[in-house]
Amino acid sequence: MNFYDLHLHSEFSEGESSIEEIANRAKLLGYEGICFTTYLDEKNKIKETKEITSKLSEKIGIDIFTGFEARNISELDKLVKLRREYDVLLVKGYDLLLNRKAVETTEVDILTHPEYNRRDSGFNHVMAELATENDVAIEVNFREILNSSKNTRANVMHKIKNNVELCKKYKTPIIICSGAVTHWQLRDPKFLISMGCLLGLKLDEAKKAMSEVPENIIKMIKERQDKKWIRPGVKVM
Repeated sequence: MNFYDLHLHSEFSEGESSIEEIANRAKLLGYEGICFTTYLDEKNKIKETKEITSKLSEKIGIDIFTGFEARNISELDKLVKLRREYDVLLVKGYDLLLNRKAVETTEVDILTHPEYNRRDSGFNHVMAELATENDVAIEVNFREILNSSKNTRANVMHKIKNNVELCKKYKTPIIICSGAVTHWQLRDPKFLISMGCLLGLKLDEAKKAMSEVPENIIKMIKERQDKKWIRPGVKVM
């Protein structure tokens, strides 16, 4: 079984560690592939990042993808138009309107931590149904748990657990990511799988959230890179 972490930040984004430090650490921990995420205002760095990651991928022996994380609806609309220029499209969850827009958009791969900085879980049954229909994975983000403490951590985990239950009920894809901003925040896949079980996933479901779900996203990445691809479900024959 191959494991992936598709939400990481390096020094090219809000992260502190270099791409090489994170890639080496990921390889050591047993990951088959990772994705470095940046923001729209740093688009000029994508070519440079791709050059570095391509060389590192061969050198280290790990698949490395590049991704954009939209922080608002305006950025999301722009990123949809630029969809061929990068691998993974993530949406920074927190705002209800943005969360809803993310799960309605077929080009989106991952809605990250929809409960972030909210009193509620930022997710409901309508969004779960839309995410299932459009194959948008809902993220369980370890960094959000790691950076909280005491009562705050309990509240965060409770909201994540609510979202996990909704996803299970409506068969919405769940993806577990570290959200790491340094190579020290990366965790062994087995550790994250255990965390998924703690949040309401069965063992096979937690493994799927780190293997099958990201593999489906990677499969879609390869389809988009085909010159005949137009949009999800539409291809020149």
